[in-house]
Amino acid sequence: MEEVVVGRIIAVSELNVSVLIYEEKIKIHDILYTYSKGKKIEFEVAEEEGKVVSAIPFQSVVGLKKGLEVYKATRGLEIEYSDEILGKVFDSYGNLIDGKEIEQEHRRNVYARNVSLEEINLNGGVLWTGIKVLDFFAPMQKGFKMGLLGGAGVGKTVLIKELIHNVYSGMNSNSVFVGIGERSREGKELYDEMSEAELLDKMSIVFGQMGENSAARSKAIFSGLTLAEYLRDEKHQDVLLFVDNIYRHVQAMSEINAELSRIPIENGYPANIESAISNVEERINSTENGSITSFQAIYIPADDVTDQAVQTITTHLDGQIVLDRKVAEKGLYPAVDVFNTFSKLIDIEKVGERHYRLVEETLRYYSRYRELEEIIAVLGIEELSVSDTNIFYRTRKLRNYFTQPMFVAENYTGIKGEYVEIDDILDDVENILRGVYDDVDESYFLFIGKYNGRK
Repeated sequence: MEEVVVGRIIAVSELNVSVLIYEEKIKIHDILYTYSKGKKIEFEVAEEEGKVVSAIPFQSVVGLKKGLEVYKATRGLEIEYSDEILGKVFDSYGNLIDGKEIEQEHRRNVYARNVSLEEINLNGGVLWTGIKVLDFFAPMQKGFKMGLLGGAGVGKTVLIKELIHNVYSGMNSNSVFVGIGERSREGKELYDEMSEAELLDKMSIVFGQMGENSAARSKAIFSGLTLAEYLRDEKHQDVLLFVDNIYRHVQAMSEINAELSRIPIENGYPANIESAISNVEERINSTENGSITSFQAIYIPADDVTDQAVQTITTHLDGQIVLDRKVAEKGLYPAVDVFNTFSKLIDIEKVGERHYRLVEETLRYYSRYRELEEIIAVLGIEELSVSDTNIFYRTRKLRNYFTQPMFVAENYTGIKGEYVEIDDILDDVENILRGVYDDVDESYFLFIGKYNGRK
């Protein structure tokens, strides 16, 4: 097909190529391209003002100069939209980066889908994961958006792998992982670990690497959403979507807006931060066909939870799972901080009175246990009342009980993984709280599935 010149470059900066357009009608998200030293360089239209458009380059702008002729691509930004997505790793622009090939391509525009109000199904049902501490303290409904907070080395990747394994085992549903601003080393580690755990063919991966420009980091999420939408809309699956890290998306958008000379608000964030995040979050929903349930890792700048971007992201979330280094240091995995982990589903009308009351009572025990630790450090355990002594020892059993042997960690731990039904979890927690197991040593509750009566 003959290439038609639509304009020429009139200014170039690292994240903005200004193009004077001749007669062609150009709109937002159109892809333009030019050639420099035999290399094709693409950019996506972000703003139009009369005959001049501002476009965000996908690659390095080195070699571009004023006067170069510009062409318009026949299609916008697209990614594969078929069963071929499974077991593959894509970059932000829908290109394979794992050395594999797709013989018969069937691609779709990454901005094509928006869920209408009529399509959204709020009665998606509960998505049980078989992981005790999550199903008890932060159960999820299909279509939920969960924040996943935790620094390096606290077990985030293992938890993600276990969720992928359990959801696939329970519902034969696939997953999508989106790395935004991912370190290439971490991306490779994840790829290798998923491959070793035989989970790679059950998922699809998109990486917008840290070393790439802001355009790559801002587009990764849209490519990932399109893959997840294929599994939901065409395969009728309940999909898990992992986003690591959603804050990096906001950061990339801020950099692009600064380059386009848009006046920022507080902390340099773009004035359209609300709509920028909504454009992502509103595509994560349940429909009659299936659901997309997301886990979104959130970086908190300077540990400031009141940060504008963090606040805007969390308003869209239905709950959060917080992994704590102090819990991990005690050798308790998953290292979940139960005080800061919550879900909108913990409601009498949603999970039932029994589950709700047990969570309430368990958190009361945990809270009192923290106070008792300080008392014991000063006075010794002998000074506690019978009631407090019971709370102390029962909480230690509960703490151990909420650890769990993971399927994906069997090779390292030598302990067979366990999937635990919610009814068994509630029975065990209730029995520990009631003192049924007071004569059982706390070590018997460490890294087990449901309690099987061992003493």
